[in-house]
Amino acid sequence: MPLNKARGNMYNWCTHTFNVIKGECPHQCSYCYCKRWGKQSPLHFDEKELKTDLGSGNTIFVGSSCDMWAENIPAMWIEDILRHCNEADNRYLFQTKNPERFLDKWIFPPLTMLGVTLETNRRYNSISKAPIPYNRAYALAHVAKPTMISIEPIMDFDLDVMVLWIDAIKPEFVSIGADSGNNHLPEPSAENLKALMNKLQGVTEIRQKNNLARLLWQRSSDRY
Repeated sequence: MPLNKARGNMYNWCTHTFNVIKGECPHQCSYCYCKRWGKQSPLHFDEKELKTDLGSGNTIFVGSSCDMWAENIPAMWIEDILRHCNEADNRYLFQTKNPERFLDKWIFPPLTMLGVTLETNRRYNSISKAPIPYNRAYALAHVAKPTMISIEPIMDFDLDVMVLWIDAIKPEFVSIGADSGNNHLPEPSAENLKALMNKLQGVTEIRQKNNLARLLWQRSSDRY
């Protein structure tokens, strides 16, 4: 099977995506881009994807359409995916909202980056069934491999807390993006967003997504 090229609002530093676990993500985030495709199939392991030639020299986002590290994903599924990735000489990104599972004894490929989605430090229980932001940040701070943080879609936050958490994690970089799906999320003001980016410049590299421009240049009266 051919490897899927990264498209759309994907990270521009990832060349491909690879998804073996498919169907409705257990975290059921209200803003998930997969919802645009209509009703999702039940969660399942698509074994034929393990025949995919992953090539070499690629940067592959593994599990881009469904969080393969969610609590109820069978360990055997994860082990089979990691085994297949270890057979090909690539760089791999594994990103989750449940990084506590990263702390288990998995055999990751040598060139692995572990990422966490951290849209805010606040608890917005009606938006997602994923672990709360504090638990995500705490777990990622204890990961031994290189890490990154995706603050997308960014939601309103407490500036000092966000900076404190990210400084404790010490990621290679943070990627910041906004909601592209008109999901009516509680978004930060341009002033608060700019303050966050200014403070993070002294902590780590910032990779700004194009969709963030909408928030950076909005007037205060345009927020909602």
